[in-house]
Amino acid sequence: MSDQSLVFDRALGRSRLKRALAGDYPDFLLQRAAGDLQERLGAVLREFAVAADLGTPLPVVAPVLAGKAGRVWRMAEADGALADLVGDLERLPFAAGSLDLAVSLLALHGVNDLPGALIQIKRALKPDGLFMACLLGGRSLQELRQALLEAESETTGGVSPRVAPFADLRDLGGLLQRAGFALPVIDSETVTVRYRDAFGLFRDLRAMGWANTLVARRKAPLKRETLLRAASLYAERFADADGRLPATFEFVWLSGWAPHESQQKPLRPGSAKARLADALGVPEIKTGEKPGGEG
Repeated sequence: MSDQSLVFDRALGRSRLKRALAGDYPDFLLQRAAGDLQERLGAVLREFAVAADLGTPLPVVAPVLAGKAGRVWRMAEADGALADLVGDLERLPFAAGSLDLAVSLLALHGVNDLPGALIQIKRALKPDGLFMACLLGGRSLQELRQALLEAESETTGGVSPRVAPFADLRDLGGLLQRAGFALPVIDSETVTVRYRDAFGLFRDLRAMGWANTLVARRKAPLKRETLLRAASLYAERFADADGRLPATFEFVWLSGWAPHESQQKPLRPGSAKARLADALGVPEIKTGEKPGGEG
């Protein structure tokens, strides 16, 4: 990708993730995603010989796959993540057709080339292999985004991107199809975390390595005046009745299968063997014909 098309400073993101993993990483979002993954995989009535955890920041996937997958490879994107190997979601270190299952939790929203990453994941799957991922969607941190934009505009006379432009639900569905996945499914759920004040949210985002890594960000840190104003606006605009502040995280779930001849396929037009009218018990009305048989 050209420098002009880069959204994230990936090297900075890996550096911050490494620092976060060495500290007290808040795992509440990952644990929620892992619980959802267990529920979703429970509906898949098969086992997988070789699975890979792609970039999930903490080792929460392997326990979910116990009894569901034989060998689980854990690929981390930063050192110190208790992984089998360190790799890059944009340059997967897996051979074509080597995986039966690929899973990624709260990592893919940070890549610059998501279409390319999805294509590589599909390539790494064996025919009829399953891909399942959770990433942050466009409504994530919407309260923080609004508060920071207004606060920076008021205090500096200009604005700089401070919150990542997470992908829209409809766009992600199209990307799965473009990558060549069969039977694609996409859905989302909103996870709301409540804080005593905005600074608690700031601390958690920094502790997860999710501080601003946008290439187009203003390199100077936020002024104290701007932070204080953002915290004040956040409380004024979004506080619940009890004074606590909600932070929205939209979990978007993607799933798809590497194509295989055994999978269900839509019927060809005109191949139906029964008429809809017969099934409904009503007279068939031909094109151009009015009810009652009049032309």
